[in-house]
Amino acid sequence: MRQIWQIFLAVLLGAQTAVADIDVPIIYLKQDQDRPPILSNLDTIPDNLGIAGAQLGLAGNLTTGGFLGHSYTLDIRTVPIGGDLVAAAIQALSDSPLLILDTPAADLLTIADLAQAKDALLFNVAAPAQALRNTDCRANLLHTLPSLTMRADALMQFIRFKRWDSLAMVTGAHPGDIAFAEALRSSATKFGLKIATEKSWIFDADMRRNAAQEVPLFTQDLGKYDLLLIADELHDFGRYIAYNTWTPRPVAGSEGLVPTAWAPVVEQWGAAQLQSRFHDQSNRTMHATDYAAWAAIRTLGEAVTRTSTADPVTLRSFILSDKFELAGFKGRPLSYRTWNGQMRQPIPLVTARALVAQAPLPGYLHQRTELDTLGLDAPESGCTAFQ
Repeated sequence: MRQIWQIFLAVLLGAQTAVADIDVPIIYLKQDQDRPPILSNLDTIPDNLGIAGAQLGLAGNLTTGGFLGHSYTLDIRTVPIGGDLVAAAIQALSDSPLLILDTPAADLLTIADLAQAKDALLFNVAAPAQALRNTDCRANLLHTLPSLTMRADALMQFIRFKRWDSLAMVTGAHPGDIAFAEALRSSATKFGLKIATEKSWIFDADMRRNAAQEVPLFTQDLGKYDLLLIADELHDFGRYIAYNTWTPRPVAGSEGLVPTAWAPVVEQWGAAQLQSRFHDQSNRTMHATDYAAWAAIRTLGEAVTRTSTADPVTLRSFILSDKFELAGFKGRPLSYRTWNGQMRQPIPLVTARALVAQAPLPGYLHQRTELDTLGLDAPESGCTAFQ
């Protein structure tokens, strides 16, 4: 009976070769990081952030792979703060050429440039830096987490749709805040919008007690605006700005209306089932990094199923081809950009309790796919490694 199901599924999936036993070892390499203190401890970061998403992706691969004789393993390796990440990466690459990387951007490049990684297939699931998809791209490094530019473009499409032409912005001091603010500025220009006034967040007082007094005075000189953008990727101060501004206006960006890869309020297109499976497995909600890790593992599963091999060079070629599609529970098949390795994907625009919209919005057309209206398009890209 098992053999009959194997043959049936192989035909159903369009496999070109006979069912064969294939071992697919995947290593999840995570670098622990210092996180600066923030004003609120309401949003704790799960210890298994990203890892739980990879484990859910593994479960999906095992379900399909079980019929085809494909055996997947997931080895979680964590490097402590101050630990030797390069040594850990070299060891991981000696054990498997298929790595999921949950590390800062600079460390991603160090790993991708290792001689041992030349023919490996690496997935970035945690670093949103635009440079990794642009001039600092690497041919062996694919990205399942959306870039900051993709998130900013999604928000600006919605702002343009709502005709909120006058914008203001408050930016935090953390490097992630500054990078997101720059993405918002560039995207505003791209879509014919202008951020007229900006301020940097300067407070280190306890806003849980002082927000009602300090925020109105802080925002008083921003002038007239339709929407206040918040660049606070640490989720430190932004929560205290809404409803406390001098001029009553909506907020968006890191708080309020948030462009993100994934959120608990995404429930359409079968996403509710994915959310339920994740919660049953991990007893918490799925975060953007979890989704990126899940997508990376499922990308490998789909590619192995279609090619009947675990060879990283063959897998990469197929993943970057127009034959590859991944059902990502976002209403459209996901694929990868051939010019920088970024996974194309819709970007939900969410509040804490609802999905407001999903970009790309209607009316934003593209000769290839509307998904390429989000982030760097081929003519804009400075990436040459994929040529």
